[in-house]
Amino acid sequence: QVQLVESGGGLVQAGGSLRLSCAASGNIGSVNAMAWFRQTPGKQRELVAVIGSGGITTYADSVKGRFTISRDNAKNTVYLQMNSLKPEDTGVYYCHINTILSPYWGQGTQVTVSS
Repeated sequence: QVQLVESGGGLVQAGGSLRLSCAASGNIGSVNAMAWFRQTPGKQRELVAVIGSGGITTYADSVKGRFTISRDNAKNTVYLQMNSLKPEDTGVYYCHINTILSPYWGQGTQVTVSS
């Protein structure tokens, strides 16, 4: 049984920082891309950042220069460092992991940025 456990969400003032973590456990096999998505009420889930198995990263235009995605392959963990947070960054953040066997989603963690 594969589990993705997210942590690090919370309430922060605009301009502040948060660091999200997502740790995968179980018989996960070989991990390819790891990513973070976010969803706000009334909107589709959107890609925030993705990191390939070789470390190449891609970001949504709205977070470039403010967010940094990284991974620890030994721990099957992906991180999202979020700086200079804005109220529009508010939402539920989900990690997503693509493996050779199957894709997996985390349970989501709430990020709320107050103005």
